[in-house]
Amino acid sequence: MKTAFFKYQAQTSPYPLALEISRAEGSYIYDTEGNAYLDFVAGVSANTLGHSHPAVVSAVQEQAARYMHVMVYGEFIQQPAIELTRLLAEHLPGELETTYLVNSGTEAIEGALKLAKKATGRGEIIAARNAYHGNTQGSMSLMGLEERKRPFRPLIPGVRFISFNEESDLELITTQTAGVILETIQGGAGFIEPKNDYLKKVKARCEAVGALLILDEIQPGFGRTGKLFGFMNYDVIPDIVVMGKGMGGGMPVGAFTASNALMSQLKDAPKMGHITTFGGHPVIAAAALATLKELTDTDLMAEVLRKEQLFRSLLQHPLIEEIRGKGLMIAVILKNKELTDRLILEAMQEGLLMFWLLFEPRAVRITPPLTISDEEIQAGCRLILKVLNRFNDQAVN
Repeated sequence: MKTAFFKYQAQTSPYPLALEISRAEGSYIYDTEGNAYLDFVAGVSANTLGHSHPAVVSAVQEQAARYMHVMVYGEFIQQPAIELTRLLAEHLPGELETTYLVNSGTEAIEGALKLAKKATGRGEIIAARNAYHGNTQGSMSLMGLEERKRPFRPLIPGVRFISFNEESDLELITTQTAGVILETIQGGAGFIEPKNDYLKKVKARCEAVGALLILDEIQPGFGRTGKLFGFMNYDVIPDIVVMGKGMGGGMPVGAFTASNALMSQLKDAPKMGHITTFGGHPVIAAAALATLKELTDTDLMAEVLRKEQLFRSLLQHPLIEEIRGKGLMIAVILKNKELTDRLILEAMQEGLLMFWLLFEPRAVRITPPLTISDEEIQAGCRLILKVLNRFNDQAVN
C-alpha cells in the first residue's frame, strides 16, 4: 500500500509520515501492524470528539440511510442543515444568526471575503503577517509569508498586511477597507493570542471606518479554547465568523456566519453570489449537528482549561522554552528546529503523534481531542519528557 500511496496519491511534502492506518477510536490511531498511537494532533484540530465518536458515527449512518445529496445548496429544505444552523445561532452572540454551509475552511474564507466586498462596495482586504487562512487563491492571498506565495502569483490584488497585536498598524484600516480578517488565535505563526484587548480595538477601528471584521475560527472554534468559539474569550463579536475543522467531528465541512441582513447580500444582484454543490450536504450536516450537540450538552468545554493546566504542569523541561496558546490549542516551543523535528519523529516511534506548525519551526503542535482523558494526557507527557531527556543524555555523552 505504501508504494501505491507514493505513486498514485498526490503528495503535499517530500517526506510524509506515511503511517498505514487500519482503524482509529477515541484518542488512538492504529496502524496495519497493530501498533497504537496516542493522538495529540486530532487530525490537525479536526477530530473534536476523538476518532469514531459514537454520536457522530450514528448520525452519519442514520442520515446516509435516509438520503444523501439531493440538490445544490440552498434550493431544498433539508432537516440536518436547518437544525445545525439553528443550533449555531442559539449559541452565537449578537446578530450572528445566519450561516452559509460549505465544504471546507478555505472555501468559507472565500465566501467571507466575497461577502465583505459585496456588502461594503470596497475592494481592499487587510490581513495579518504570518497568517494562514487556507490554500485556495483568495485564501493564499491573505497569507503573510511571501516564500509560500511566490510560486503561485499573481494572486488576488488589494490585500494589505498589518502585524498581529501591533496597535499602531490599525491606522492602515481606512474607508477603502472592505474587511479585516484575522485568526482569533494565530495558528501557523505559533498559537499567538491577542493581547491588551487587541481584537476589541480592531473592531472599534472597523466600525469607525465602515469596514467589517472577519474572525477566522477554523482552528480555535468548537470548544478548543474552552468556549464554543475563541473570540468569546476576548469580549468581541465579529461581523463575520468563519469556521471549519472541528465543526464536523472528523467530516469535511466549513461555514461562515453573519447577520441575516448582511448574509442576504449574497442572494441577489447577482443571484447566487456564492454557490456550492455539496455545501450543507445532509450527511456532513448531521455529523456537525451531532458534534455541536455533544459540545453544548456536556461538560467537555468546561473541562478544556483544566486539561490545559494539566499539560502545562506536566510539560516542564529545560529544553522547553515556553508553551503558547489556550485550552487544547497549545504549542510547545523548543530551543531550535532540530529539536522539534527530532521530538516529533522520535515520539511517533514511541507511539505518540504530534505535528509541526507552518511558520514557527520551533513549535510542536499539541491539539488533542477534547475527549482526551487525564490518564492519556499524563501518558503522552511522560513520553515527551522521556524523549527530551534522551536528548539531554546524548548531549552530555
